[in-house]
Amino acid sequence: MTIRTRFAPSPTGYLHIGGARTALFSWAYARRHKGAFILRVEDTDVERSTPEAVQAILDGMAWLNLDYDEGPFYQMQCMGRYKEVIRNLLDQGLAYYCYASSEELDAMREEQRARGAKPRYDGRWRPEPGKVLPPPPSGVKPVVRFKNPVSGVVAWNDLVKGQIAFDNEELDDLIIARADGTPTYNFCVVVDDWDMNITHVIRGDDHVNNTPRQINILRALGASVPQYAHLSMILGDDGQKLSKRHGAVSVMQYEEDGYLPEAVINYLARLGWSHGNEEIFSAQQFCSWFDLDHITPSAAQFNTEKLNWLNQHYIKQADNGKLAKLVAPRLHARGVLISSRPDLESIIALYKERVATLNELADAAEVFYIDLHPNQELLDAQLSAEALPALRDLAEHLKDTPWETAAIGAAIKGTITRHGLKMPRLAMPLRVMLTGQTQTPSVDAVIALFPREEVLARLARYI
Repeated sequence: MTIRTRFAPSPTGYLHIGGARTALFSWAYARRHKGAFILRVEDTDVERSTPEAVQAILDGMAWLNLDYDEGPFYQMQCMGRYKEVIRNLLDQGLAYYCYASSEELDAMREEQRARGAKPRYDGRWRPEPGKVLPPPPSGVKPVVRFKNPVSGVVAWNDLVKGQIAFDNEELDDLIIARADGTPTYNFCVVVDDWDMNITHVIRGDDHVNNTPRQINILRALGASVPQYAHLSMILGDDGQKLSKRHGAVSVMQYEEDGYLPEAVINYLARLGWSHGNEEIFSAQQFCSWFDLDHITPSAAQFNTEKLNWLNQHYIKQADNGKLAKLVAPRLHARGVLISSRPDLESIIALYKERVATLNELADAAEVFYIDLHPNQELLDAQLSAEALPALRDLAEHLKDTPWETAAIGAAIKGTITRHGLKMPRLAMPLRVMLTGQTQTPSVDAVIALFPREEVLARLARYI
């Protein structure tokens, strides 16, 4: 059997972290077993689906490097196929027309609640042997309902949660086509999984209640039933259900916030799955290790600090040229023009050990290319009466000092010796005048990045 998995997002919003993890696990399972990974866009909710959301899903998949073997397929392009299957179910007596109005259904549910019963469709239009149905009311367009089995149990061995079972008497007859003829979500999913020969459905556990209905329809169609793996929800840092208020609305927000895709992939892989004590690994390693046995059935908790730690690791390991290509557009977006001096890659080499995101790296690089005006309070605090003569002395020596880190460092040490100062008394004002910050890498290395004339010009403004 060839393993075939699918990721089937609904384009009513962006690709969020929960959806991205589902896509990752489905992708990795197919890759591990040399199977096929299919992307299917479930866009039947015409009122809420948007082209922008579709593009955001495609962009998110591309950014995370989750390549698919087939697709993207769009459900709205398959309406003819869904309606054909519905006609066949009607012809076989496995589905029927229901003429109950919304007012009737509301009254029915209200009466059921009043007597303490579970609100559910009562089967009033379901054909049964010996049952006489009223004539269809004029002017009412019927929905189509699936004839769910009325007895027995529908059960499956969930590959994450274990054995799950539902009594069929608890499941009413699902609407599979609306009054306007459009098929419903649960029905389209079934036909798609059947037609695409999906073998494993890996999805969020908010779909658990849909699964028994979908299994019953698949069996009615004579189709193979996939194996199901329902992933538990992701909680926010505060232990509450992950939502917009916890941070990124979209996976692409993480790109905008300066995260590397390999860090996000690595982090998502550890949200509810583990391989021993391994914390840092590539997507390729993940695919070679991934199985469904080591997915925890309990909820995973999102930890922003852990994501930042991983991102910092990947930034440290990244090639300077690659980071420069990612930082440059961020600087351009701020209106910062990058000149050849100082070299952006050299700035990145010096600062990448100190940052957690690409945006922080852009913050560090920006001060080398702009007309900087440090905070006056910082300047006043650092430009003391004892520091100023030493700074003027250093500026004179820097006019002739060979422009490399070691020589600049020697010039600084000579200056503090001549003036009887400790290093911070000279290094701190230098940092503030050149970068507007009190925390930087070694000050001689920072000075060496600037062109000589820029350093002298910035010092001359204040001393």
